[in-house]
Amino acid sequence: MLNNPTHHKLQQLRLHAMAKAFTEQLEMPTITQLSFEERLGLLVDVEITARENRRLKTRLRNARLQQSACLEDIDYHSPRHLDRTLLATLSHCQWVTSRHNILIVGPCGTGKTFLACSLAHKACLYSYTAYYCRISRLLGDLQLSKGDGQYVKRMNEIAKTDVLILDDFGLSPLTDEQRRDLLEILDDRHDKRSTIVTSQVPVKLWHETIGNETLADAILDRLVHNSYRLEIKGESMRKTRSQNERSKISPKENVKNAAGEESYEDA
Repeated sequence: MLNNPTHHKLQQLRLHAMAKAFTEQLEMPTITQLSFEERLGLLVDVEITARENRRLKTRLRNARLQQSACLEDIDYHSPRHLDRTLLATLSHCQWVTSRHNILIVGPCGTGKTFLACSLAHKACLYSYTAYYCRISRLLGDLQLSKGDGQYVKRMNEIAKTDVLILDDFGLSPLTDEQRRDLLEILDDRHDKRSTIVTSQVPVKLWHETIGNETLADAILDRLVHNSYRLEIKGESMRKTRSQNERSKISPKENVKNAAGEESYEDA
């Protein structure tokens, strides 16, 4: 008789997973073989797991990772000279705990963004918050936020994020205002949070890429000296994948058939 009120009260307490598990227990003919403590423990475990999954889902949604990536899916067969030992070390997220940065450099299409997103995904699994953004878009949004009064709020949000991905650094020249905003971001995060930067430009050329000598010194001092580096080599994986897909097409499919269908090359 107490089952329905108990279920209702669990729902009122927002213990929804526990309430569902409680109902499922009542339908198990062998559940009476367990002691009260064992049954209660199972219910608590279900509720904790459900809450952890909801928090993880929220962290991943807020991270806005550009790619659905995880470290287990990294392709080590492609000739990119990936440091497998270093990636195994980074997979434990001690770099986030120690507030270190990660710099990922390499040619276009070699998987820099995938690596950055996979590292951020792992950090989310370890209960850290993350956020992905292309650096040009972030700096542009910050400039707009100064006009609508949201600049301080936006900077505080960035400063509190455990892992910040700044993608595609160095693709376009920085204005003096953008350099100062970038310095503010990195200064707020220095020795407090971790930052991942991806770039096609070698790290040794970043000083020149930033432009202003004084600001470049300040920016790189906060970014480079406490960082891990992943230097990727090789050809574009997009190009390689496209070539592999082409090679799987039979010669007959590459030529117009009698019905006048277009060839693969013309598609």
